Amino acid sequence: MNAFRAGLACALSLCAGQLAAQECAPSKWGAEDQLGSANLVTPENTLAAASLIRQGKSMPLGIVIDSETPAFAPRSLSLQVVQPNQQGGQKLDAFGYPGNYNDDVLQTWVGIGSQIDGLGHLGEKGLYYNCNDEKEIAAITGLTKLGVHAIPPLVGRAVIVDMAVHAGKEHLDAGESFGPEEIQAAAEAQGVEFREGDIILFHTGWTDAMLENDPQAWVSGEPGIDNAGSDWVAGLNPMAVGADTWGVEPVPAKEGDGTFYGHVILLQQNGIYILETMNTGPLLEEGVNEFFFVLGQARIRGTVQMIINPVALY
Repeated sequence: MNAFRAGLACALSLCAGQLAAQECAPSKWGAEDQLGSANLVTPENTLAAASLIRQGKSMPLGIVIDSETPAFAPRSLSLQVVQPNQQGGQKLDAFGYPGNYNDDVLQTWVGIGSQIDGLGHLGEKGLYYNCNDEKEIAAITGLTKLGVHAIPPLVGRAVIVDMAVHAGKEHLDAGESFGPEEIQAAAEAQGVEFREGDIILFHTGWTDAMLENDPQAWVSGEPGIDNAGSDWVAGLNPMAVGADTWGVEPVPAKEGDGTFYGHVILLQQNGIYILETMNTGPLLEEGVNEFFFVLGQARIRGTVQMIINPVALY
């Protein structure tokens, strides 16, 4: 009887896996693709985006983080600065250098502060981008496919859509959402044109208003794009979608929407990267909502996410 039950369980598991595979469509970039929208980084698109550098200025899109930066639980960060082998006034004598130096030891989750979500971050029914099965790619020592280390430098045209200004507010409130109609209306009013391969960023004012003033409230909720908005934006074929919030979608979620299901729509269903906690406010204060975007993330093999500091050139 036990053997029968084990065989039945195995058969049911196999059938479930086959059904999930049948529900998953291969990527438009091919059944073996692991890069998703990074395929939109082309010499032609890069040269066109470089023409947006008109003032010769640059600005960081990443925020400064430390051990006090609030993060999606249980993520944390701890930094120690040490002077190895220099106790009691000892001096380093390696390689003929009798001097002193500092080193740092960092223990951290890499999904803190400004970050990129790779295609192996969120999936559905055990599957990730391009039908990759969690049982085959998610090792404790790192992803065997879809790792952030494999993403080529993301360079291209970026645009910011100011959803706070569109709503007539300094900042949107936690749980407040926007969808296709609001995005299109805001873009039209602000002269923002969407093109294939863009990095599309939404400004809600949430981080500027809340991160320092009320960090617990900042990480407990947020405004953001609803599921219909994620679907619509995905249809524009962007390279990445991001916001000045820690999770891009509203928390609490819009009624009828799945919590963080926009991540599934963008990452798993469309291979589009997500950029979180982008520092969009200072650029908008400069009157800039279109610029050349450059991102080269740390290449730690097998990571799901990575702390980043993209650069806006304009």
